Amino acid sequence: MNSPTLAEARTVIAAAEKHAEEIGQPMNIAVVDAGGNLISHVRMDGAWIGSIDISIKKAFTSRAFDIQTKDLGDNSQPGGQFYGIHASNGGKIMIFAGGIPLTRGDEVIGAIGVSGGSGEQDHAVAAAGAASLK
Repeated sequence: MNSPTLAEARTVIAAAEKHAEEIGQPMNIAVVDAGGNLISHVRMDGAWIGSIDISIKKAFTSRAFDIQTKDLGDNSQPGGQFYGIHASNGGKIMIFAGGIPLTRGDEVIGAIGVSGGSGEQDHAVAAAGAASLK
């Protein structure tokens, strides 16, 4: 299975950081490999300490289910098909926006997780990072 290299993870993080700076919101940004293991993480100056763990878990969740965490969240509300999923995997599942799979061609090779702003901000910063992967 293909995974992002450390250099690629740093490129993804740099693109995400740039977008976070543009919107004026310090973020925690994590990139995981195809197995959901952390490759790299950055906590921007002023980003919440509590969001470190959340960003890493958003990246894990996105890779574990090959889905954007905002979409998983939409489907895990009461009555939804994935209701209760957040309690699985030892509590590592995050069901709010900010996690996006990283792909190469049609293959999911890892994921980015972002935390520190609103759901919309987290998702936009993650999307900017994901878009930078060639």
